[in-house]
Amino acid sequence: MATAAAPQTSSENGKEYGWSTSLSAGIRPVFPGHDYISKSDQPTEPLLLVTGLEYPHHMSPDALVGNITNLLEVWVAGWAGCRGYQPSVEGRFPAVLRADTTGEWEYFAHDPSDAEFAALAAKAAEAPTRVLTVLTNDVLRYTQLAEKHALNVTSASQAMMIVDMETQDTEDPWLSDDDLQLVTSELDGVHHAVVRSGDTVAASGRVFVVDGTAVFDKIVTEPTFQRRGLGSFIMKALAAQAIGPDVENGLLLASLDGQKLYSHLGWSTVCRVLMLSLSDEGTDLSVG
Repeated sequence: MATAAAPQTSSENGKEYGWSTSLSAGIRPVFPGHDYISKSDQPTEPLLLVTGLEYPHHMSPDALVGNITNLLEVWVAGWAGCRGYQPSVEGRFPAVLRADTTGEWEYFAHDPSDAEFAALAAKAAEAPTRVLTVLTNDVLRYTQLAEKHALNVTSASQAMMIVDMETQDTEDPWLSDDDLQLVTSELDGVHHAVVRSGDTVAASGRVFVVDGTAVFDKIVTEPTFQRRGLGSFIMKALAAQAIGPDVENGLLLASLDGQKLYSHLGWSTVCRVLMLSLSDEGTDLSVG
């Protein structure tokens, strides 16, 4: 896949911002999560991968898990692709400007050193809506580091999960309930699946493929339609759309409830996910 350098500025409402500029005006201390569904009607731009980050090509799940730093970079690229964000970097770590939600930066790191954590924490502390997301299996260490740098843990229940797509059902699924209808679409490389009951959305999700890895995002079943197997159905519908012979792995972030579903579907946990911020308000990144 061709790689293009990320631009050094971003335009929002006619104003131009540098990558390090804080968009503080009018921002509320609320943290939409990685599964937040934007209500913006602005068109999304095609994803440009970031120069300076190395994206592994067609690696097996075991190989990816052995290098969680690269795994994180793949997930950020796919997550940004699903949402139309433009990825950037902060030092050696991925960063994303969440222009459609908080209007602020979110930084991502896997097991940063104490010095690296301090530098990222300082960036996150420049605005209350900035977020530092850490992937780790040493939750205690980074909880203590967060406290040392005056950051609050706003979410600690999520997990990154992975699956070998050869183990997944990629045939077109069918709905047993005649009152429900599946609608699928594709825009700018993002595959969408929506189950409707008349004019009401019952469940939805999307997926974006990055160099042999399908990154699933915003897998949501509305409360009144839960416990009817629609979460599994959406995953199968997305796989049927997006999964070709070159797609080897699936990757996502999961809430506690999501982890139960995906484990049942054969997914494995890679590591825990911590969400840190100056504010003590926040939502689970996988659902908010």
